[in-house]
Amino acid sequence: MSNKVITIVVDGMRYDKGCEALGYIQHLVETNQAALYKVKSELPSLSRPLYEVLLTGTPASVNGITSNQAVRLSTEKSLFHLTKENGLRNGTVSYYWISELYNRAPFHFIEDREQEDESNPIQYGKFYWDDDYPDSHVLMDAEALRRKYDPHFLYIHPLGVDVKGEIFGSESKEYREQILKMGSLLAQLLPIWIKEGYHILITSDHGMSEYGNHGGITDGERDVPLFIISPKVEPGVYSEVIPQLAFAPLVCELLNIEPSNKMISYQLPGLKGKITI
Repeated sequence: MSNKVITIVVDGMRYDKGCEALGYIQHLVETNQAALYKVKSELPSLSRPLYEVLLTGTPASVNGITSNQAVRLSTEKSLFHLTKENGLRNGTVSYYWISELYNRAPFHFIEDREQEDESNPIQYGKFYWDDDYPDSHVLMDAEALRRKYDPHFLYIHPLGVDVKGEIFGSESKEYREQILKMGSLLAQLLPIWIKEGYHILITSDHGMSEYGNHGGITDGERDVPLFIISPKVEPGVYSEVIPQLAFAPLVCELLNIEPSNKMISYQLPGLKGKITI
């Protein structure tokens, strides 16, 4: 069985709107080819703190990334560190804050745009900084990176949904249309990745309020979807709300590597036992 994982973090995609608008992925759920969970994000429901949560499995009170203004390297062991330490390749196409958390801070816009260094925590990366960098480019940049470097862990981070949500609010036509566009892009790539045997996880860092903001405690700001396409996870729609801190150790499980000693122990409903290769 493959131990390769592709994670897509659709920034700012709240649970209800993601469930409504990701038609092809919901087709996979309806035909028993994918699982759907609701995840409750950590607090604060802000981007940089939750990137750190997703990638290190630690809360803000432990990792110290408490706001979007915390521009420094993480002091925690991330999924990038863990894959490198276990002899696996990793790569990402992400907003530049990911590079600042794990490779170098502050970000150097010329030198850090494209990175290829197996000694770094993030070994292969392409980073963007314009908030309106198209989601289509993010996804196709990631597919080009996948084909060139064949990473075991590929982390893909498009920002377009978050941008439309912050401008127009979660109840707007524009926000829903951006999620529909994301669904169309993923529908082009998912069949390729499924055929090649990847474990695929699609989630978000945080949701969005009808006022176009996030950072607080409302369900709209905190509830996000988690779709999993994997032979190690039973398909279906699960009612148990999953803590966001469970995401990083789940990825470790699918990669067949040990989680860090700060990650929580959590048995995901539907997970088929211990992963073995």
